[in-house]
Amino acid sequence: MYPEHSPQPDPTLAHRRAAATITLRRPDGEPLSDAVVTVEQTRHEFGFGCIGFDFLPLHHGEADPEEAQRLTALADLWLDVFNWATLPFYWGRFEPERGKPHTDELRATAEWLAGHGVTLKGHPLVWHTVGAKWLLDLTTDEIEQVQRERIRRDVADFAGLIDMWDAINEVVIMPVFTAEANGITRLARKLGRVGTIRLAFEEARATNPSATLLLNDFDMSSAYDTLIEAVLEAGIQVDAIGLQSHMHQGWWGPEKTERILEKFSRYGLPLHFTEMTLVSGDLMPKHIVDLNDHVVDSWPTTPDGEARQAEELEAHLRMLWEHPSVESATYWGISDVGAWLGAPAGLVRLDGTPKPAYDALHRLVKEEWWTAPTTLRTDADGRLTVEGWKGSHRVTAAGLAAEFDLAVAPEELTLR
Repeated sequence: MYPEHSPQPDPTLAHRRAAATITLRRPDGEPLSDAVVTVEQTRHEFGFGCIGFDFLPLHHGEADPEEAQRLTALADLWLDVFNWATLPFYWGRFEPERGKPHTDELRATAEWLAGHGVTLKGHPLVWHTVGAKWLLDLTTDEIEQVQRERIRRDVADFAGLIDMWDAINEVVIMPVFTAEANGITRLARKLGRVGTIRLAFEEARATNPSATLLLNDFDMSSAYDTLIEAVLEAGIQVDAIGLQSHMHQGWWGPEKTERILEKFSRYGLPLHFTEMTLVSGDLMPKHIVDLNDHVVDSWPTTPDGEARQAEELEAHLRMLWEHPSVESATYWGISDVGAWLGAPAGLVRLDGTPKPAYDALHRLVKEEWWTAPTTLRTDADGRLTVEGWKGSHRVTAAGLAAEFDLAVAPEELTLR
């Protein structure tokens, strides 16, 4: 059922690179013979992601002028390194009053990000936390019905704009969750974990057959392995496995990261590191089991912490980059403003200045792992060979240009 051998890391990064020979043609169809052309990368194939929550107030009129200025500057930093965005569909905030979802408000930010070439993911369609309070007044059968309706509505409303979803979030704990009353835990107890996952995936798939649907969890124990195996054996089509890595208590380190990569890559499915954080201040004490239980009056960033964060973020990303199963890595918040748990886990300080971790990320994404603009010359038949990192590239010559994906480059390309 699963690959006999898990994909292994490749320090040569051959899986991240591609080469292609393309014949360039003028608009009239003639080959662009013996011409000097420039080839430059415009986008990564790999998903370098971050949450886009920060920008919701900017696009539906909730930010005052000072806040709008801060968010505009933050957006420039965001767009310079990230090409994937996770947007919030927490049911209790998205539809606090039954039948009145905040579709238009969220769509405004989604369209803005998409207009900058960003791939979007909705998070999540089913989750027991940040739930709609009005579900508590319904029977379990009614909760199931409105959950199905909610999935169909939101997937349909955003199809073509958001075609990737965390279909369901944190199912390992879902039926035994007791921290707060909610309707979804009750539903999960009725249907079971696999039954609840089936509901999420089949409703979303039926609504948008081309959507990429993730099973996402923070539990990296054998409980998640067992659940994934049960889901696949039940014939539920999972497109990618989501792995959360909120490392408020310190970086996993190379051994644990390698172990997790090996364990979850054996299913032969793409791995998405969906929620990454590393703090740039004091680490959360190791004895804390539920990260939400750590409450402090102040949690500042520090020079030593920032140096550690930068070093560990780079080390972690390099391990993910080397592994052929990993398709994306999403950092959970660019800024310390509004950061989860008040932790100094952002890549940008409260005053809007980038931390060393942001600089390290930028260096990797836009320098080391970026195809620099290259000048080439076509042969007599208009051919040239391009080699570089997988992703979108632009070729220009004599005021004409064309875009192509290096990983699936066409044999012929007409410049316009």
